[in-house]
Amino acid sequence: MNLLVLAGDGIGPEITATTLSVLRVASERFALGLRIEEAPVGHAGLRELGSTIHPDIVEKARKADGVVLGPTSTFEFKDPARGELNPSMMLRKSLDLFANIRPARTYPGFHLRCGEFDLVVARENTEGFYADRNMEAGSGEMLVTKDVAVSMRRITRTCSERIARAACELAMTRRKHVTIVHKANVLKVTDGLFIEACRQVAKEFPAVTVDDVIVDAMMAHVVRNPQRFDVIVTSNMYGDILSDLTAELSGSLGMAASLNAGTDHGMAQAAHGSAPDIAGKNVANPLSLILSAAMLLAWHGRRRKTNSFEAAAGAIEKAVETAIAAKESTTDVGGRLGTRETGDAVAARLRA
Repeated sequence: MNLLVLAGDGIGPEITATTLSVLRVASERFALGLRIEEAPVGHAGLRELGSTIHPDIVEKARKADGVVLGPTSTFEFKDPARGELNPSMMLRKSLDLFANIRPARTYPGFHLRCGEFDLVVARENTEGFYADRNMEAGSGEMLVTKDVAVSMRRITRTCSERIARAACELAMTRRKHVTIVHKANVLKVTDGLFIEACRQVAKEFPAVTVDDVIVDAMMAHVVRNPQRFDVIVTSNMYGDILSDLTAELSGSLGMAASLNAGTDHGMAQAAHGSAPDIAGKNVANPLSLILSAAMLLAWHGRRRKTNSFEAAAGAIEKAVETAIAAKESTTDVGGRLGTRETGDAVAARLRA
């Protein structure tokens, strides 16, 4: 498997280096034959190549079997004309990574805020209110006058159907329950189309139970009773916000794993930001990116029908679980270790 690794900004290089140490152990134990190429993105890409994500790197990503992307300082990138682009957006859009799969589950040995739960948010990844990806050219956000700003939301039947299908297929491997999250009581046309498309696709999966919840009520339901939910399917912005909430309920945003998947490409990506305030201090939780990389291995294994990749992914997840239970993790999830040491603990358990 050829992996393109893009470390990013802030804590990105630290958690990426730790993730690579775990991946190398997994490759050795399960004979995966991982071939890793690293390239600069974010501020490093701007310094070295004149762009936060150079077109050559997008092409490398297209040719790779998978991509591992660390967090980047997206908010600081203001001017595309100066090469300041959002690397995550460019890769999601260029590789058509339409499904953003974000699991959230609790782990033994850590304080449970809302009891034990295990759910997945299936977030549409290519349109919605995200102005940098919902237009063929230009931006979906406009400054009409200095005092008037307008943002357009795009919802299409095609994109709604394919994320719904991904959610239903995922539910078939779990508890066979899909919840559609929307705001159709207000956004009657766009979210109405989203619900209609999801329910139409769900007819192809008669074993799957489907219900729907308005997004603001969903926030309350998830906090009160996350055990109620299995697979949650929703549009881009709702999914982005909701998955941060579910990750924090499971223990920490540092546990927020994320797989961006399309028909032909997959990208592991920590769901959190670059956290420049703690960069270089060896305190950032690397488990989000480690678990994201495990999801990428499993995705590759399913596509190639190669059991060793799925076995490696399962072993990484188990190593993370046992490390957390033994307090061999960062302080945000009840441990006492630094970034590197947490990675070492996971790698040691993976080796055993």
